Amino acid sequence: MAVASTSLCTTLPWCRRRSGVNTRRIGTMVCRAAVQETYRGGPAGTYAREMERLSAKESLLLAFKDAGGFQSLVSGKTTEMQKIDVNERIVGLERLNPTPRPTTSPFLEGRWNFEWIGDTSPESFIMRFIFERAPSTIANLIGIDLMIREGYSKIKADLKFLNSIESKITLTAKLTVEGPMRMREEYSEALLETPSLSSESLPDQLKPALGQAAGALQQLPAQIRDPFSNGLRLPLNGSFQRLFMISYLDEEILIVRDAVGAPDVLTRIESTPASPPSSEPIIPEYES
Repeated sequence: MAVASTSLCTTLPWCRRRSGVNTRRIGTMVCRAAVQETYRGGPAGTYAREMERLSAKESLLLAFKDAGGFQSLVSGKTTEMQKIDVNERIVGLERLNPTPRPTTSPFLEGRWNFEWIGDTSPESFIMRFIFERAPSTIANLIGIDLMIREGYSKIKADLKFLNSIESKITLTAKLTVEGPMRMREEYSEALLETPSLSSESLPDQLKPALGQAAGALQQLPAQIRDPFSNGLRLPLNGSFQRLFMISYLDEEILIVRDAVGAPDVLTRIESTPASPPSSEPIIPEYES
Protein backbone atom coordinates (compact mmCIF):
# COMPACT_ATOMS: atom_id res chain seq x y z
CA MET A 1 0.00 0.00 0.00
CA ALA A 2 2.87 2.41 0.76
CA VAL A 3 4.32 1.90 -2.72
CA ALA A 4 0.94 2.49 -4.31
CA SER A 5 0.46 5.75 -2.38
CA THR A 6 3.89 7.07 -3.36
CA SER A 7 3.34 6.21 -6.99
CA LEU A 8 -0.03 7.89 -7.07
CA CYS A 9 1.27 11.03 -5.36
CA THR A 10 3.96 11.58 -7.98
CA THR A 11 1.29 11.80 -10.70
CA LEU A 12 -0.95 14.32 -8.94
CA PRO A 13 -0.02 17.99 -9.54
CA TRP A 14 -1.11 19.13 -6.05
CA CYS A 15 1.29 16.62 -4.48
CA ARG A 16 4.35 18.35 -5.89
CA ARG A 17 6.52 20.40 -3.56
CA ARG A 18 5.46 23.98 -3.47
CA SER A 19 5.87 25.93 -0.26
CA GLY A 20 5.08 25.09 3.33
CA VAL A 21 4.25 21.89 5.17
CA ASN A 22 0.49 22.19 4.77
CA THR A 23 0.62 21.65 1.02
CA ARG A 24 2.54 18.39 1.36
CA ARG A 25 0.20 17.18 4.13
CA ILE A 26 -2.95 17.85 2.09
CA GLY A 27 -1.48 16.09 -0.91
CA THR A 28 -0.65 13.02 1.16
CA MET A 29 -4.19 12.86 2.61
CA VAL A 30 -5.76 13.07 -0.85
CA CYS A 31 -3.50 10.30 -2.14
CA ARG A 32 -4.32 7.96 0.73
CA ALA A 33 -8.06 8.53 0.30
CA ALA A 34 -7.84 7.80 -3.43
CA VAL A 35 -5.99 4.55 -2.83
CA GLN A 36 -8.45 3.44 -0.13
CA GLU A 37 -11.43 4.17 -2.38
CA THR A 38 -9.91 2.13 -5.20
CA TYR A 39 -9.26 -0.77 -2.84
CA ARG A 40 -12.79 -0.85 -1.44
CA GLY A 41 -14.50 -0.70 -4.79
CA GLY A 42 -12.15 -3.00 -6.67
CA PRO A 43 -11.72 -6.76 -6.87
CA ALA A 44 -10.28 -7.02 -3.36
CA GLY A 45 -13.38 -5.38 -1.83
CA THR A 46 -15.71 -7.62 -3.82
CA TYR A 47 -13.79 -10.70 -2.74
CA ALA A 48 -13.91 -9.66 0.91
CA ARG A 49 -17.68 -9.11 0.79
CA GLU A 50 -18.21 -12.49 -0.88
CA MET A 51 -16.13 -14.23 1.78
CA GLU A 52 -18.19 -12.47 4.45
CA ARG A 53 -21.41 -13.69 2.80
CA LEU A 54 -20.24 -17.29 2.57
CA SER A 55 -19.16 -17.19 6.20
CA ALA A 56 -22.59 -15.84 7.21
CA LYS A 57 -24.32 -18.66 5.30
CA GLU A 58 -22.21 -21.30 7.00
CA SER A 59 -22.84 -19.69 10.38
CA LEU A 60 -26.61 -19.77 9.82
CA LEU A 61 -26.62 -23.43 8.78
CA LEU A 62 -24.57 -24.32 11.84
CA ALA A 63 -27.05 -22.42 14.02
CA PHE A 64 -29.88 -24.56 12.61
CA LYS A 65 -27.92 -27.68 13.52
CA ASP A 66 -27.10 -26.42 17.02
CA ALA A 67 -30.80 -25.63 17.56
CA GLY A 68 -31.76 -29.24 16.81
CA GLY A 69 -32.88 -28.80 13.22
CA PHE A 70 -36.39 -28.82 11.80
CA GLN A 71 -37.71 -31.62 14.02
CA SER A 72 -36.71 -29.77 17.18
CA LEU A 73 -38.42 -26.62 15.93
CA VAL A 74 -41.75 -28.25 15.01
CA SER A 75 -41.87 -30.27 18.24
CA GLY A 76 -41.34 -27.17 20.39
CA LYS A 77 -37.97 -28.25 21.79
CA THR A 78 -36.02 -25.26 20.43
CA THR A 79 -35.13 -22.90 23.29
CA GLU A 80 -35.58 -19.12 23.31
CA MET A 81 -31.80 -18.67 23.30
CA GLN A 82 -31.47 -20.88 20.22
CA LYS A 83 -34.27 -18.98 18.47
CA ILE A 84 -32.71 -15.59 19.08
CA ASP A 85 -29.32 -16.91 17.94
CA VAL A 86 -30.80 -18.17 14.68
CA ASN A 87 -32.68 -14.91 14.08
CA GLU A 88 -29.53 -12.88 14.70
CA ARG A 89 -27.70 -14.89 12.04
CA ILE A 90 -30.64 -14.55 9.64
CA VAL A 91 -30.41 -10.75 9.91
CA GLY A 92 -26.66 -10.91 9.37
CA LEU A 93 -27.08 -12.87 6.13
CA GLU A 94 -29.92 -10.67 4.84
CA ARG A 95 -27.59 -7.69 5.09
CA LEU A 96 -25.38 -9.36 2.45
CA ASN A 97 -28.16 -10.23 -0.03
CA PRO A 98 -26.50 -10.58 -3.48
CA THR A 99 -29.78 -10.45 -5.48
CA PRO A 100 -31.28 -6.93 -5.73
CA ARG A 101 -34.46 -8.07 -7.56
CA PRO A 102 -35.23 -11.54 -6.17
CA THR A 103 -38.89 -11.68 -7.26
CA THR A 104 -37.86 -11.89 -10.92
CA SER A 105 -34.60 -13.77 -10.44
CA PRO A 106 -34.17 -17.21 -12.07
CA PHE A 107 -32.79 -18.41 -8.71
CA LEU A 108 -36.32 -18.24 -7.26
CA GLU A 109 -37.68 -21.19 -9.20
CA GLY A 110 -37.07 -24.73 -8.02
CA ARG A 111 -37.74 -26.98 -5.07
CA TRP A 112 -36.88 -25.73 -1.59
CA ASN A 113 -36.79 -27.36 1.84
CA PHE A 114 -37.94 -25.49 4.95
CA GLU A 115 -35.19 -25.20 7.58
CA TRP A 116 -36.86 -22.53 9.74
CA ILE A 117 -40.52 -21.46 9.99
CA GLY A 118 -41.97 -18.18 11.23
CA ASP A 119 -44.85 -18.13 13.68
CA THR A 120 -47.43 -16.71 11.24
CA SER A 121 -46.63 -18.57 8.01
CA PRO A 122 -49.00 -21.13 6.38
CA GLU A 123 -46.47 -23.83 7.24
CA SER A 124 -46.71 -22.84 10.89
CA PHE A 125 -50.50 -23.13 10.67
CA ILE A 126 -50.16 -26.71 9.41
CA MET A 127 -47.72 -27.43 12.21
CA ARG A 128 -50.04 -26.05 14.91
CA PHE A 129 -53.06 -27.81 13.38
CA ILE A 130 -51.32 -31.15 13.79
CA PHE A 131 -49.60 -30.82 17.14
CA GLU A 132 -52.40 -29.02 18.99
CA ARG A 133 -54.75 -31.92 18.21
CA ALA A 134 -52.50 -34.95 18.48
CA PRO A 135 -49.34 -35.82 20.44
CA SER A 136 -46.16 -36.64 18.56
CA THR A 137 -46.62 -40.36 19.30
CA ILE A 138 -49.77 -40.28 17.13
CA ALA A 139 -48.99 -37.63 14.50
CA ASN A 140 -45.60 -36.41 13.33
CA LEU A 141 -44.58 -33.78 10.79
CA ILE A 142 -41.64 -35.20 8.85
CA GLY A 143 -40.83 -32.18 6.68
CA ILE A 144 -42.14 -29.35 4.52
CA ASP A 145 -40.92 -28.36 1.07
CA LEU A 146 -41.87 -25.70 -1.47
CA MET A 147 -41.96 -25.90 -5.26
CA ILE A 148 -42.00 -22.65 -7.27
CA ARG A 149 -42.67 -22.97 -10.98
CA GLU A 150 -44.48 -21.00 -13.71
CA GLY A 151 -45.96 -18.41 -11.37
CA TYR A 152 -47.32 -20.92 -8.84
CA SER A 153 -46.11 -22.32 -5.55
CA LYS A 154 -46.89 -25.66 -3.92
CA ILE A 155 -46.25 -26.20 -0.22
CA LYS A 156 -46.15 -29.90 0.64
CA ALA A 157 -46.12 -31.22 4.21
CA ASP A 158 -45.20 -34.87 4.83
CA LEU A 159 -47.11 -36.42 7.74
CA LYS A 160 -46.85 -39.73 9.55
CA PHE A 161 -49.47 -41.19 11.88
CA LEU A 162 -48.76 -44.00 14.36
CA ASN A 163 -45.32 -44.36 12.73
CA SER A 164 -46.93 -46.38 9.92
CA ILE A 165 -49.51 -44.26 8.08
CA GLU A 166 -48.07 -41.63 5.72
CA SER A 167 -49.93 -38.79 4.04
CA LYS A 168 -49.30 -35.36 2.52
CA ILE A 169 -51.02 -31.98 2.67
CA THR A 170 -50.44 -29.74 -0.36
CA LEU A 171 -51.33 -26.04 -0.60
CA THR A 172 -51.33 -24.57 -4.11
CA ALA A 173 -51.05 -20.80 -4.54
CA LYS A 174 -50.73 -18.28 -7.35
CA LEU A 175 -47.78 -15.88 -7.14
CA THR A 176 -47.99 -12.26 -8.23
CA VAL A 177 -44.97 -9.96 -8.39
CA GLU A 178 -45.64 -6.60 -6.72
CA GLY A 179 -42.15 -5.19 -6.50
CA PRO A 180 -38.46 -6.10 -6.71
CA MET A 181 -38.72 -7.82 -3.31
CA ARG A 182 -42.47 -8.14 -2.64
CA MET A 183 -44.92 -10.81 -3.85
CA ARG A 184 -48.54 -11.79 -3.23
CA GLU A 185 -49.57 -15.39 -2.59
CA GLU A 186 -53.22 -16.40 -3.26
CA TYR A 187 -54.14 -19.94 -2.20
CA SER A 188 -56.27 -21.76 -4.76
CA GLU A 189 -56.49 -25.33 -3.43
CA ALA A 190 -55.67 -27.61 -0.51
CA LEU A 191 -55.19 -31.34 -1.06
CA LEU A 192 -55.05 -34.09 1.54
CA GLU A 193 -53.59 -37.10 -0.22
CA THR A 194 -54.91 -40.59 0.48
CA PRO A 195 -52.85 -42.11 3.32
CA SER A 196 -50.48 -44.95 2.43
CA LEU A 197 -50.15 -47.74 4.99
CA SER A 198 -47.11 -49.79 5.94
CA SER A 199 -48.31 -53.07 7.46
CA GLU A 200 -44.76 -53.97 8.56
CA SER A 201 -44.52 -51.05 10.99
CA LEU A 202 -48.19 -51.10 12.03
CA PRO A 203 -48.80 -52.37 15.57
CA ASP A 204 -50.24 -55.91 15.68
CA GLN A 205 -53.36 -54.77 17.51
CA LEU A 206 -54.27 -52.45 14.64
CA LYS A 207 -53.70 -54.84 11.75
CA PRO A 208 -57.23 -56.41 11.92
CA ALA A 209 -58.79 -52.95 11.81
CA LEU A 210 -56.59 -52.11 8.81
CA GLY A 211 -57.84 -55.14 6.92
CA GLN A 212 -61.46 -54.29 7.69
CA ALA A 213 -61.03 -50.68 6.56
CA ALA A 214 -59.39 -51.76 3.30
CA GLY A 215 -62.22 -54.20 2.58
CA ALA A 216 -64.88 -51.63 3.37
CA LEU A 217 -63.24 -49.14 1.01
CA GLN A 218 -63.30 -51.58 -1.88
CA GLN A 219 -67.06 -52.15 -1.35
CA LEU A 220 -67.90 -48.47 -1.72
CA PRO A 221 -69.56 -47.29 -5.00
CA ALA A 222 -67.09 -46.15 -7.65
CA GLN A 223 -68.32 -42.53 -7.56
CA ILE A 224 -67.33 -42.38 -3.88
CA ARG A 225 -64.30 -44.67 -3.90
CA ASP A 226 -62.50 -43.05 -6.84
CA PRO A 227 -62.47 -39.45 -5.51
CA PHE A 228 -61.33 -40.74 -2.13
CA SER A 229 -58.47 -42.66 -3.71
CA ASN A 230 -57.26 -39.45 -5.39
CA GLY A 231 -57.28 -37.50 -2.12
CA LEU A 232 -59.54 -34.92 -0.55
CA ARG A 233 -59.49 -31.60 -2.45
CA LEU A 234 -60.63 -28.37 -0.86
CA PRO A 235 -61.02 -25.42 -3.29
CA LEU A 236 -59.92 -22.14 -1.72
CA ASN A 237 -60.45 -19.84 -4.74
CA GLY A 238 -58.11 -17.17 -3.45
CA SER A 239 -60.06 -16.71 -0.21
CA PHE A 240 -56.75 -16.90 1.69
CA GLN A 241 -53.81 -14.75 0.62
CA ARG A 242 -50.79 -13.02 2.05
CA LEU A 243 -48.04 -10.57 1.13
CA PHE A 244 -44.44 -11.52 1.70
CA MET A 245 -40.99 -10.10 1.04
CA ILE A 246 -37.93 -11.97 -0.21
CA SER A 247 -35.15 -10.57 1.96
CA TYR A 248 -32.39 -12.90 0.72
CA LEU A 249 -31.90 -15.11 -2.34
CA ASP A 250 -28.97 -16.91 -3.90
CA GLU A 251 -28.47 -20.29 -5.57
CA GLU A 252 -28.71 -22.14 -2.24
CA ILE A 253 -30.73 -20.17 0.33
CA LEU A 254 -34.08 -18.36 0.25
CA ILE A 255 -35.30 -16.15 3.12
CA VAL A 256 -38.91 -14.91 3.14
CA ARG A 257 -40.55 -12.53 5.62
CA ASP A 258 -44.30 -12.07 5.97
CA ALA A 259 -46.22 -8.87 6.77
CA VAL A 260 -45.27 -8.98 10.47
CA GLY A 261 -41.62 -9.79 9.73
CA ALA A 262 -41.53 -13.47 10.72
CA PRO A 263 -38.80 -15.22 8.68
CA ASP A 264 -38.94 -18.51 6.78
CA VAL A 265 -35.56 -19.93 5.73
CA LEU A 266 -35.34 -22.50 2.94
CA THR A 267 -32.46 -24.38 1.34
CA ARG A 268 -32.55 -25.54 -2.26
CA ILE A 269 -33.27 -29.19 -3.03
CA GLU A 270 -33.25 -28.96 -6.82
CA SER A 271 -33.63 -26.44 -9.61
CA THR A 272 -36.28 -26.46 -12.30
CA PRO A 273 -35.16 -27.14 -15.91
CA ALA A 274 -34.23 -24.06 -17.87
CA SER A 275 -36.97 -22.76 -20.17
CA PRO A 276 -36.43 -22.50 -23.96
CA PRO A 277 -35.11 -19.11 -25.07
CA SER A 278 -38.34 -18.35 -26.96
CA SER A 279 -40.67 -18.94 -24.01
CA GLU A 280 -42.37 -16.13 -22.10
CA PRO A 281 -41.08 -15.15 -18.66
CA ILE A 282 -42.47 -17.45 -16.00
CA ILE A 283 -43.28 -14.66 -13.51
CA PRO A 284 -44.06 -11.37 -15.26
CA GLU A 285 -42.20 -8.22 -14.35
CA TYR A 286 -43.96 -5.99 -11.87
CA GLU A 287 -45.27 -2.56 -12.84
CA SER A 288 -44.45 0.34 -10.58
